[in-house]
Amino acid sequence: MTLRRKALLLPVAALAAFAVPLAANADSGFYIGGSVGSATLEEDFDGFSLDADNTAYRLVAGWQLGDLLSLEAGYNNFGSFDDSFTVGGEPVDVRIDADGWMLGGTASLPLGPALSLYGRAGAFIWDADAEVNSIIEGRTDDTNPYYGAGAKVAIGKRLDLIGDWTRYELDTTESDVISLGFTLRF
Repeated sequence: MTLRRKALLLPVAALAAFAVPLAANADSGFYIGGSVGSATLEEDFDGFSLDADNTAYRLVAGWQLGDLLSLEAGYNNFGSFDDSFTVGGEPVDVRIDADGWMLGGTASLPLGPALSLYGRAGAFIWDADAEVNSIIEGRTDDTNPYYGAGAKVAIGKRLDLIGDWTRYELDTTESDVISLGFTLRF
């Protein structure tokens, strides 16, 4: 494991060590969730300026450590970012596919019995393929941070509606995802 990956996982381990004692005094438990949203990507790739939007989805599983903190892991798929250009009178199609795994935590701020605001952060372990005219030009992978904020509304005893914004750092670029989804608590 590289030093950079160790440095990204350190805050998650510290959060877990701090949060576990809090779980004994408050509501805790396992949850799963999913969301769908819009991902944006702006990237200069092989001399082309790619500015595209796409539908993204996220699946998570987590452990609520009391009312304020939770640890979660998940998968995020950005889909395919596509754009077309004309170079020297010839069409050029550019496509970037990216997805990855998340490991992090959330901190909640309850505003009432059914409404909470939250922030999330952690490590994003991702890979991407880049194509020009359907020829793979590059494959890359890395571990970078992600962070975001959102709101959660309880719509049942175990079901929450969530809406959030998350920024995923992808080496020299970022992808912002605005999504809407649900979590189911067990």
